[in-house]
Amino acid sequence: MYNQSSETLDSPETEIVVADPGKAERQARGEPKVPEAQQDTRSSYLVALSPEEDPEYLAVSKKWLIVVCVSTASLCATCASSVAAFTETAVSQKLHVSEEVAILGVSLYVQGLGVGPLLVGPLSELYGRNIIYRVSFAFFFIFSWPVAFAPHIAVFLIFRFLTGFSGAAFLTIAGGSVSDLFTNDKVATPMALFTISPFIGPVLGPLISGFINQHTNWQWTYRVMLIWIFVQFACLLLFVPETYQPVLLKWKAQKLRKTTGDSRYYAPIEKQNQYNSLPRAILMSCYVPFKLLALDRMALLLDLWNALILGILYLAFQAFPIIFEEGHGFSVQMTGLTFLGIGVGMFIALLTQPFWNGRFRAAAAKRNGDPPPEVRLVMGQVGAVLVPVSLYWLAFTTYPHVHWIVPIIASVPFGTGILYCFTSTFTYLVTAYRPIAASAMAANTFVRTSFAAAFPLFANQMYHTLGTVGATALLAGLTTVSAPLPFIFYRIGARLREKSSFTQEPQ
Repeated sequence: MYNQSSETLDSPETEIVVADPGKAERQARGEPKVPEAQQDTRSSYLVALSPEEDPEYLAVSKKWLIVVCVSTASLCATCASSVAAFTETAVSQKLHVSEEVAILGVSLYVQGLGVGPLLVGPLSELYGRNIIYRVSFAFFFIFSWPVAFAPHIAVFLIFRFLTGFSGAAFLTIAGGSVSDLFTNDKVATPMALFTISPFIGPVLGPLISGFINQHTNWQWTYRVMLIWIFVQFACLLLFVPETYQPVLLKWKAQKLRKTTGDSRYYAPIEKQNQYNSLPRAILMSCYVPFKLLALDRMALLLDLWNALILGILYLAFQAFPIIFEEGHGFSVQMTGLTFLGIGVGMFIALLTQPFWNGRFRAAAAKRNGDPPPEVRLVMGQVGAVLVPVSLYWLAFTTYPHVHWIVPIIASVPFGTGILYCFTSTFTYLVTAYRPIAASAMAANTFVRTSFAAAFPLFANQMYHTLGTVGATALLAGLTTVSAPLPFIFYRIGARLREKSSFTQEPQ
């Protein structure tokens, strides 16, 4: 992203560095580069980053270290959501509440993950990514202590919500850090690694929690998470620098104004009114996503489709113990291992990423490098088929007389389909709704996490009333009804985008 020229002012000794103003922001919105002839440098000095200051010019090893740090932080934040699934019985006994109340430990955490992005998004645009990471993870660590040593159920539930709220930063802005470091032709692989981390997290949680709760008390589940959070926080402090270019430019302009005494140095972000009012930015970050959901049917339906799938994943934290503990006599730790089927499916999806990258490059070549966003929905079409097929297979193999390995194998396509559906939808939303990409993703996150918070609350009643076959088949039927969505929007998405005010660049 290093792009600079120099222009001499009236004084022959005075030379300034001129950059393409707002380049990072316009690239994020897909706007064309402003010609240098339109850049006004007569009355102010627009600063630019040198190669030594540009995050894209970091050594490859440092880039990957940053990617691993933010990806594992995202993994940690989402893993913390599901570790509570296997502590519910012990929590209900220790804190003298019903098991349904204890399940709120999962639901409130996930709801916090959905609400948090509405705040941290605007904060990151004003203060940068790194300070948000550090502050949010510091609170994540602090709020985890009352959870691990909760004397009362109210304390436990309140701080479960607050820990989810604090961990939400890594579902909102961490992907931006990855895109800051790599050019478009090299970002696919590191972005794929980051993309899978928040979805592997909920699968890893029951595995960890199952082993801990099998051999010791429930509080050690959260003590282990405290240790992990502390290690992750140290890595963020030591290895993750600021990568957001608009903020780096602002820091450089501030430094130049201070050292030179010349107030004419400025960064593009300082000239944009929307960044100068944090309350307004937060208000817009809350208003635009809900306006999108209310007025744009395509975004609403895609978000509801994603929400249904994520809700089923979180419902599995209650359903798998019924299927395997009651049906096959598994111990707690063995039930935790049954989630490996979903995890294996997700890794299979990750391994196929080069194939999908090739498909997209071929589609781009056919359209002179500018393929329509609907091309991204092809992966979602495969996922839309895999998810119901996997659930039907799982439904009719939950009988106790069927060997336990069969339903675990049946869950593998479900894991693959989940990642295909989410990756497809995410990339489609940020390209089709490019002018409000952040709001489109915030809306998706809020709807998804609302479903994920609600589904575990009725899982036990549904599975004990309908049986494992009937309940799982019902979920399969719901995903079958929603499966045509990526096929429909692949065909008519372009026409819908032409009519939508949310997909058009402001004039």
